[in-house]
Amino acid sequence: MTEARIRQRMKSAMQSGRYKESAWLLEYEPAEAKKPDPLTGWAGSGDVREQVRLGFPTLEAAKAYAERHGLAYHVTPGTAARSLKLQAYADNFKGPEI
Repeated sequence: MTEARIRQRMKSAMQSGRYKESAWLLEYEPAEAKKPDPLTGWAGSGDVREQVRLGFPTLEAAKAYAERHGLAYHVTPGTAARSLKLQAYADNFKGPEI
């Protein structure tokens, strides 16, 4: 049985907003280990499913797709949203409070 991983999309390093932060991805688990190419030395394998990433708007939609296609899946929870610490520029030069 084919295995898949469902995870929440992470924000890119070039992204400052929250666009598509609530989207979910379904990725197939690798079927074989990567091995170095004898000519170039790059790591690769013959598993083409590793290149497939399917996007879904909700976790339920991703689970329904996996169940409909007979995929064994596990859900990796997303990271918690970080709270923004607001402070004034002058706070950088404060001494210890007495």
